[in-house]
Amino acid sequence: MYDVIIIGSGAAGLSVAYTAIGFGKKVLLIEKYKPGGECTWSGCVPSKALINIAKDIYTVKKYNEDFQIDTKEVLKNIQRVILNVYSHETPEKLINDGINYLNGKAKIKDKNSVIVNGKEYKTKNIVISTGSSPFIPPIEGIEKVDYLTNETLFYLEKLPKSIIILGGGAIGIEMAQALNRIGVKVQLVEMMESILIKEDREFAQIIKKELENEGVKIYEKTEAIKVIEKHNKKILTVKNMDKQFELEGEALLVAVGRKANIEDLGIEEIGVETTRRGIVVNKKLQTTIKNIYAVGDVVGPYQFSHMANVQGILAAKNIVLPIKQNINYSHVAWTTFTSPELATAGMSLEEIKKQNIKYREYQFDFKNIDRAMTKKGDIGKVKLFLDKKGYVLGATIIGERAGEIISEIQVLKTLKINYAKLVNVIHPYPTYSEVLNKISKKVAVDNILENPIVKFFMNFKK
Repeated sequence: MYDVIIIGSGAAGLSVAYTAIGFGKKVLLIEKYKPGGECTWSGCVPSKALINIAKDIYTVKKYNEDFQIDTKEVLKNIQRVILNVYSHETPEKLINDGINYLNGKAKIKDKNSVIVNGKEYKTKNIVISTGSSPFIPPIEGIEKVDYLTNETLFYLEKLPKSIIILGGGAIGIEMAQALNRIGVKVQLVEMMESILIKEDREFAQIIKKELENEGVKIYEKTEAIKVIEKHNKKILTVKNMDKQFELEGEALLVAVGRKANIEDLGIEEIGVETTRRGIVVNKKLQTTIKNIYAVGDVVGPYQFSHMANVQGILAAKNIVLPIKQNINYSHVAWTTFTSPELATAGMSLEEIKKQNIKYREYQFDFKNIDRAMTKKGDIGKVKLFLDKKGYVLGATIIGERAGEIISEIQVLKTLKINYAKLVNVIHPYPTYSEVLNKISKKVAVDNILENPIVKFFMNFKK
């Protein structure tokens, strides 16, 4: 009898396993492929490796336009990075750390039984962390075309000379810029009115302009109608308003979103509620069967590895400890790894206004900090939203190191520290994070001016 059986060994599943064994619990981790999940094999790790290589190539080409790169070597380098990360997640490593590991396809028989490779395993608790897969839209002819997704792109022998990318979300935009910088001709199709539709509109359009300046062709408000393969080319018929036209590319990359992996688990047969988005859980990450938990992409609402990690730790603690905790989604941050980077934490301005929260907004341009002045053409801006007392509601940053800078704001928000306290934190000079310190000086003054007693005396003097 196990204390917990975990199905899926991605970021969420590994977090559950290591947290549970830390409490001395007997754990069985089941994986049908290899440990590491989407992040290691086809997500964060290979995509960021590609982005880093592309950035280096782009920099070299600024000084040597004739510089050429062998894309076979690019892909080989990405594979080396993947295997290096995987070396810390192998079955041997997991077993050595005290986790019972089993390779095979799992099916839940009941709330205390899981069947793998024809054998039944008993447990007190079950955690489902089976992740997500690329969603393939119902475009006419797509099932007859050899299209790419993030699961296949990094395993090509060489990159195509031209590519059509379906989807202008984070994955599509990151890959569009990276592939273009390496030398692939890129056309990107987005059905919505803007790329990065969930992000700040001004910043999304800055990213769009940057990509277009680098040579990426972007079609917004454009719907994919039909695709065929002809003479080793993918021909995509698209529609923009009333205009219909064709795009041609050597390859087609589908990046329009992801769907939860819930098929063939047996969960609906035993009464676990699901929707088209995934498994339904409460704030304690329990499904409709209370000793069966679900975490990671299979649950959402944010399909990030760092969110999966937090969910995994919380689920394990709720299994082990007598007092169960609720998950808090108000302190989530994320980054789109384009150049410039785009990072977001907390609430957007639209959400703040929708909830009728009184707020103060601060904006600061990177061009006013010395570090950015040392780099020609450096784009950057901070938008910060505080409540009337000076506590963080949300922020969005575009620019170099935005993903790192947003983390400092995230600390203030999560720990409920007044933003004005940053004025007392000495930031190294010259760094991009200096922008936060400069804003804090203004916030400190505004906090004083917002004080009711100060307001009274200032009005009295008038």
